[in-house]
Amino acid sequence: QVQLVESGGGLVQAGGSLRLSCAASERTFNMYAMGWFRQAPGKAREFVAAINWSGGPTYYADSVKGRFTISRDNAKNTMYLQINSLKPEDTAVYYCASDPTTAQSMAVMPGSEIDYWGRGTQVTVSS
Repeated sequence: QVQLVESGGGLVQAGGSLRLSCAASERTFNMYAMGWFRQAPGKAREFVAAINWSGGPTYYADSVKGRFTISRDNAKNTMYLQINSLKPEDTAVYYCASDPTTAQSMAVMPGSEIDYWGRGTQVTVSS
């Protein structure tokens, strides 16, 4: 059982930056694709970014391309999401996800098919 714990969320002004982290409990994390999803109030959960176990290639939602960067450190069993140029519409709960699949698949597969989820970290962007 892989446990995922997100951290790094908070309240930030528009234009600011945050770095989210996701710590995984299992060494088998190294063989899993990892991703970030988010859910804004009243909206469905949506894909944000995904990365393969090897670190590349990476996939992003169009809405975050050029502003968000996903990365992972397998030695630390940790994945990151660097978020720059934050906008109020980025306000959401951000979830870490992991699955023994590819990042390309994770970008399009239903959330119900993803094996492991964290509990989420709140990101709030004020205008």
